[in-house]
Amino acid sequence: MSGGQKQAGWLERVGQSLYRMRRRVATGAVIAAALVFGYHAIFGENGVTVYQQRRTEDRAVQKRIADLQKDNARLEQQVKALKTDPDAIEREARDRLHYARPGEVIWTEDEPQGAAQPAGQPKK
Repeated sequence: MSGGQKQAGWLERVGQSLYRMRRRVATGAVIAAALVFGYHAIFGENGVTVYQQRRTEDRAVQKRIADLQKDNARLEQQVKALKTDPDAIEREARDRLHYARPGEVIWTEDEPQGAAQPAGQPKK
């Protein structure tokens, strides 16, 4: 046997070995591809974890919108009452501006002395 024949025989045995292992190689490649795609489906840009985060954010935003709509409706009612209801106008003037009717006395509580004085100033 010459060197060329030995080399040709070796190449033929390697080729036959690879041909017999083709299923194993193909199975390994499919498993590796499935792992890569699975990882991307879970942790990728549009994966399950990002989807869950977006859903949580969406719920928070929807709750905030509902709260703001309730506040808006309450304020609209208050504006309507202040435009048309004399009792509401009087109540608002008494609360905010501390108005009183003639002959009425309003009692207010004084702030504690320590809380009323800024820090660093001596007590009187």
